[in-house]
Amino acid sequence: MCLGIPGEIKSIYEDHGTKMAQVDFGGVSREVCIEMIPEAQPGDWTIVHAGFALNLLSEEEARETLDILQQMAELADQEEEALDG
Repeated sequence: MCLGIPGEIKSIYEDHGTKMAQVDFGGVSREVCIEMIPEAQPGDWTIVHAGFALNLLSEEEARETLDILQQMAELADQEEEALDG
């Protein structure tokens, strides 16, 4: 399964001719290639998969996605506890 994670673009720069960004994922910052979204600006939210920004999204969409991912993680933990239990 492929999973894109929402993150907030904090800064944009160029590295060896490639448009890059520092993206914050809930307190964890990662370097991300943003060549596919040249219109991106600091403060924008994006979906990232395997180090590549795929598209821009609103902050509301990003927060909804993060909430769903959190709920999925909690359900997986509960399922694991039930199986162990």
